Amino acid sequence: MQTFGKEELFGKAEDLFPFFPGLDERQREQFREMFPLYKDWNSKINLVSRKDIDNLYMHHVLHSLAIAKVVKFEPEARILDVGTGGGFPGIPLAIMFPSAQFHLVDSIGKKIKVVQAVADALGLRNVQAEQCRAESLTSRYDFIVSRAVTRLPEFYGWVRNLVSKEQHHALPNGILYLKGGDVRAETAPFGRRVYVYDILDLFGIPKPPKRRPEAMEEEKPVQEQGLAEYFETKKVIYLSF
Repeated sequence: MQTFGKEELFGKAEDLFPFFPGLDERQREQFREMFPLYKDWNSKINLVSRKDIDNLYMHHVLHSLAIAKVVKFEPEARILDVGTGGGFPGIPLAIMFPSAQFHLVDSIGKKIKVVQAVADALGLRNVQAEQCRAESLTSRYDFIVSRAVTRLPEFYGWVRNLVSKEQHHALPNGILYLKGGDVRAETAPFGRRVYVYDILDLFGIPKPPKRRPEAMEEEKPVQEQGLAEYFETKKVIYLSF
């Protein structure tokens, strides 16, 4: 597998492909099409930070796809993305798993309309985007995914009744949560039901060398960080049901 050091650039769809050698040409083309679609829509509505749009593939797409290194969604699996925002992690995962069904929800209607437009432009028939709150849903899902919309215990309270009891995967149904920083306090209440994956390990990216305290004060802006720096403290939290 190709690896990237902390100083190497990662800015185009092709940079994703070494991490996922099984992608077919349609999937590769869908990933390529994401950048012009998001750049165009982002000029009209703030889906992601405008300062961050050039880092779409690292900060948003690859970050989302860390979940694909934890579990392979089976055909017809039902996945709920809560607080999807600009469509992350749901859109990249829907490209990765075209036979699974993805329900992307967010309380902000204008974002949801764009997310559905992006999914349609990419030909993702397995995506349904809806303006609503998770607490109002009554369907059941195999997995619930999200990018750090709140602390894990609060998120668990929102979605605990939405996880199906029918098991179709080697990994038991549950929550797959993308979060950065020290997550020990918010995972502690769940005991052995929770497992924390370091994203650097999932992608086989070497950890950056430890920085001296004085060097940490001069840390690069996030837009200038390489893979190892950006993902250094980022995790996938898996909570089984």
